Amino acid sequence: MSVIVSRAIPEIDGFKPAHRKLLYTMYEMGLLKGKRVKSADVVGQTMKLNPHGDAAIYETLIRLTRGNESLLHPFIDSKGNFGKQSSRDMAYAASRYTEVKLDTFCEELFKDIDKDTIDFIDNYTGSMKEPILLPTTFPNILVTPNLGIAVGMASSICSFNLKEVCDATAAYLKDPGADIKKYIAGPDFASGGELIYNEAETESIYKTGRGSFKLRAKYRYDKKNSCIEVYEIPYTTTLEAVIDKIAQLVKTNKVREINDVRDETGLSGLKIAIDIKRNCDPGHLMNKLFKLTTLQDSFNCNFNILIDSKPMTLGIKDILFHWVNFRVKCLERKIAFDIEKKSEKLHLLNGLSKIILDIDRAIKIIRETEEDKNVIPNLIKYFEIDKTQADFIADIKLRNINKEYLMNKINETGELEAEVAHLKFILGNETELKNIISKELKEVSKKFGTQRKTEIIHGEKIEQLSEDDLIIDYPIKIFLTKHNYFKKIPNSSFRFANELNLKDDDYIITEASASNKSDILFFSTLQNVYKIKAYDIPGCKASSLGEYLINMLKLDDGEEILYVAATLGYSGYMVFGFENGKIAKIPLSSYATKINRRKLVNSYSAKSKCIFIDFVDEDKDYLIIRSNDRGLLISSALIPEKELKSSGGVQAFNLKKGSSVTKILRANEFVSDNIEYYRNTKIPSAGHFFTEKDKNSNNLL
Repeated sequence: MSVIVSRAIPEIDGFKPAHRKLLYTMYEMGLLKGKRVKSADVVGQTMKLNPHGDAAIYETLIRLTRGNESLLHPFIDSKGNFGKQSSRDMAYAASRYTEVKLDTFCEELFKDIDKDTIDFIDNYTGSMKEPILLPTTFPNILVTPNLGIAVGMASSICSFNLKEVCDATAAYLKDPGADIKKYIAGPDFASGGELIYNEAETESIYKTGRGSFKLRAKYRYDKKNSCIEVYEIPYTTTLEAVIDKIAQLVKTNKVREINDVRDETGLSGLKIAIDIKRNCDPGHLMNKLFKLTTLQDSFNCNFNILIDSKPMTLGIKDILFHWVNFRVKCLERKIAFDIEKKSEKLHLLNGLSKIILDIDRAIKIIRETEEDKNVIPNLIKYFEIDKTQADFIADIKLRNINKEYLMNKINETGELEAEVAHLKFILGNETELKNIISKELKEVSKKFGTQRKTEIIHGEKIEQLSEDDLIIDYPIKIFLTKHNYFKKIPNSSFRFANELNLKDDDYIITEASASNKSDILFFSTLQNVYKIKAYDIPGCKASSLGEYLINMLKLDDGEEILYVAATLGYSGYMVFGFENGKIAKIPLSSYATKINRRKLVNSYSAKSKCIFIDFVDEDKDYLIIRSNDRGLLISSALIPEKELKSSGGVQAFNLKKGSSVTKILRANEFVSDNIEYYRNTKIPSAGHFFTEKDKNSNNLL
C-alpha cells in the first residue's frame, strides 16, 4: 500500500511524491527566481522531506533537468553533465559538480500555492509542512511522461504535446462530449522520432488508458560517404542498445549491407553512423533494421493514476474530468482566500470610516488616555467599533493622519466591496470558474507551447519489406517525348538499337540515365509531381512507342507531363524557369517522402507559366531568352536555393513592360561563336541584344 500510494504511482498533478518533494524544496529555497546552486545543496535540503538516500534523490533530480533531455518541458534549468535519456552508458556528473534552479515553466506548478489552494501535511519528522499536491494550471499528468512499478500494478503514461493538451482541455471545458482526437494528434516525446499512427490503437488508448503504439527512428542518408545517419531514436530505447544489436546482426550475417556502425553523438546531438556498401539501398536496409532492432519499438500505455489515494486506470477524457474537478477546487479555495483577505481589509476600512468625520475626537481620546492598555477599549466604547478595527486605527502613523491618506483609504472601500461581490459571484458560478481555467490554459499554451517533436506517420502508408528486396537492379535509359510517351529501355537492349521509334511530329524532350530501382519523377503542367518506381514501369525496346503517360499516370483533363527526372538518393536540384523572368532552384530532397506517395501537389510555383524544367546535379549554364531580342547567360550557382517547393524563385531577367521570357536553353543548346558575350555574374540583369548572326543561327526571328 505504501509503495502504491507514496512512491510508484503518479497523482492528478502529474507527480510522484519524490518529484513533488524535490520541486517544492527548490521552490522554498527561492530557486524559481534566484541563481543556480549546487545540486548537492538541493539534494541535502530535499532530505528534510524525502527520507531516502542522496543517490535516489539525485537520480530523481536528473530526470527533471533540461540537460537530461527526457522531458518535453523540463522543470529544472541545469548546468553540467546530467547524462542523456537516450544513452544507457553516459554517466552523469556527481552532485557536487552540477548546478540547478527551477525553470520558469515551474511558475505554472506553484501558482497561488500560498493562497490555500491545496492542503499541506507534516513531513516525516513533523518539523515542517509539505503540499500533498501541486496546483498545476494545466494537465501536467498528460504532458510529463511517467513510468512506475508498484506492487501488483504498474503505471506507464506517455507524454503529449502541451499545446494540444491545453487545446483539448479547453474544448472539453466547453463541451464534455468533444472529440479529443481532433485536438491531440498523438503522443509526443522529447526524443522526437516518428509515431506510426494506428487509429484503432489510438482510440483504445484515448478511451481506456490502455494500448500500445509504435515509435521509429529518424534518419538521413549521406550519399557522398555512403553513410546512414540516425539522429532521433524511440523514447523507449538507447543508442547503445541499437548499436549492440546492429553489430550482432552483422556478426551473424543477418545483415550484409553494413561495413561499420559507430556512435558519433556530440554537441550537435545524437547520431548513429552506419556505413553501408556502395550498391546498398539505404531505404530498404533501414526497413530491415526497423524490423530487427529497437530502431522501431513499442510503447505500452497503462494510464494508472492515483485519484484521492485510489489507483484508477483512466482514458484521456476521464483524466481531464478529474483534473478539471481538482483545478476547480484549487480555484475555489484561492477565491475564498482572496474573499477572506479582502473582507478583513474591508472590515478595517469600515472601522476607519466611522472615525473619519471625527478624527480629532479619536486623537483626543488617545492623548487623554493615561494608560496604554485603555486606548483600545476607549476607542471601542466611543466609536462602537470592534477590537480589530480599533487596533488598526490606533496603529495609524502620525504622518498619515492627513486628509489625503484618510480619504484614499475610504475610497478603497467601494473598490473592495465590488471586488468581494465579484469574487463571491465567481465562487458560486461553475461556468465562470471554467472560463478562468480556459484563460489560464491559453496563457500557458501561448507562453510555453512548442511544436511537436514526434512526427506522426500513418501505418498503412509506411513502406514495408516487399518484393522490392528481390528486385534486380540494372542500368536503364529513360525518354520523355513531346506527345507524352515514356520509354524505359535497359542499357543492354539500347546498345543494339539503331534509333528510337517515335510517332510522326513527335520528338524527345527529356532523356536520362537511371537504374531499375530509381524513383522516376514526372512534372506536370498542373504543378503536380507523379512518383513511380522504375521497376513498376514495363521496359520496352527502342522500336516501341513506350507508355502513354495520360493513361499510365491517370492525368487530369488537359494535364501534360513537361519533364521527367530519375533519382536514387534525392541529391541535386530542380531548376524551374518562368515566363515572368524568375527562376527557382529547389532541392530534389524536397520531393523525397518516407512513404510511397504517388502524387505530390503544389510541387512548383503556379504564379507564372513554367517554360523550363531541368535537373541539376552539378552547376550548369543557362541562356534565358527575352522576346527573342535579348539573351542572358547565367550559371545555376547564382540561383539561391529555396526549400519551399512552391517558391516563385528569384528574378533573373529584368523585363520591360509587355515583354516576357520566351525560352530558356542549356548553354550547349545555343549556337554561338561567343556565347560568353551574354554572360552576367549578377542577377537580375537586362541581358544583351542578340547579334544578327546568333539570331539567324538559332531561328530567333
